[in-house]
Amino acid sequence: MGCVTIIFKLLLRDETLSYHVRLMCQKDIPQVTEINREAFPTEWPPADYRHELQNRLAHYIVACDEGKTVDKPEVKASTEKGLDGLAPRLKRLFSRRFSSDELPPSSMDYIIGFAGFWVMADEAHITSIAARETYRRQGLGELLLTAIIDLATELKTRIVTLEVRASNIVAQGLYTKYGFTQVGIRRAYYVDNREDGIMMSTQDINLARFQAHLQQLKQTYSRKWGEPSIKLSANYPAQPSNR
Repeated sequence: MGCVTIIFKLLLRDETLSYHVRLMCQKDIPQVTEINREAFPTEWPPADYRHELQNRLAHYIVACDEGKTVDKPEVKASTEKGLDGLAPRLKRLFSRRFSSDELPPSSMDYIIGFAGFWVMADEAHITSIAARETYRRQGLGELLLTAIIDLATELKTRIVTLEVRASNIVAQGLYTKYGFTQVGIRRAYYVDNREDGIMMSTQDINLARFQAHLQQLKQTYSRKWGEPSIKLSANYPAQPSNR
């Protein structure tokens, strides 16, 4: 099955950490749900990622720490149906840019962050970006954001949009850095405390100037965190095709 994988080395506190980013699959749901509860404790109702993986509009990625593993979860056979159809499409999308490689068994991946978006017409709308608390402030959110923009570009979308809490100045700064600008306000958007949501959007991500700026930011990121290499594994379970 097809899977987008971004491998990079992160030098931190004299220790080399190895992470990769790939598409989310069914076996990731328990860990992703755990991270979601930690990052968004007041979210209600909680996200149902099993349903999201069946959603034709949704695309989710996860970041994994290659230095850690988890026990293989038991998955009912019924959850594995319909996984074949997405692989050819992903291979077509990424074959020009990614090479083939093998990854360790997916069930052993230790997930440290995730992100997702919905594709609606020519818009990729980011629904979530989250990391485990112990992995925050290590460039992981920025890595997930750039991976989302790259995937949105490959999926032929034109703009990337999102909502962010009015009080989350740090996140707004990251989004502004990557070309997002405020386009509106959703009053009392967040149900837990009635906080406003700031609506942000990129310009056309296919424009040469946007892509040039993105490449500059990636180079700066690589100098700080490590040089990424990007691969496509043909044997990693992808999202179901009957979404």
